[in-house]
Amino acid sequence: MTIATTDRLVLRDWTESPDDLARIYDIYSRDEVMRWLGGGKGRMTDPSEARERVRMWHERWTPYGGRWGLWAIEPRDGGPVAGSILLKPLPGRDGVTLTDDIEVGWHLHPDAQGRGYATEAARAVLEREFAAGTPRVYAVVMAGNDPSMAVARRLGMTHAGVRTDWYGGVELETFVLEHPA
Repeated sequence: MTIATTDRLVLRDWTESPDDLARIYDIYSRDEVMRWLGGGKGRMTDPSEARERVRMWHERWTPYGGRWGLWAIEPRDGGPVAGSILLKPLPGRDGVTLTDDIEVGWHLHPDAQGRGYATEAARAVLEREFAAGTPRVYAVVMAGNDPSMAVARRLGMTHAGVRTDWYGGVELETFVLEHPA
């Protein structure tokens, strides 16, 4: 299912196609990507894990009818999927229970970075979420992840300091974007 399109991108569900599964593994097995996602927890070590990851994403997010989830960022001009865009409720201090705080995030393959894909994809999902009435959206970034902090700033997000409200109390650089009035 396609959830949004932009001039350059199609944001769609990840599938169990061979191309998607190979790209998921290529992204989520990389230390340079995974070190910023929970400190590397969940890094794939076998290509067969990609299929289970797709199934887990679908199971977790299908009940929300496309409003929240984790989707593929597919360039319209061809080539491999650039990465993932996510929009979802943040898990609380226990790391499990979903809060009312909504998160936007991005995970790009290194070969797709620096092209504006994360910013463009995030703008598209933010527009949808604000249209649904959400008053603010957060981006949470591990300290040292300067490229992700730059994306948050390009989106017009304001740095709100380091917070420990989510993901089991981990210290995260927090950015917030209020619904445009």
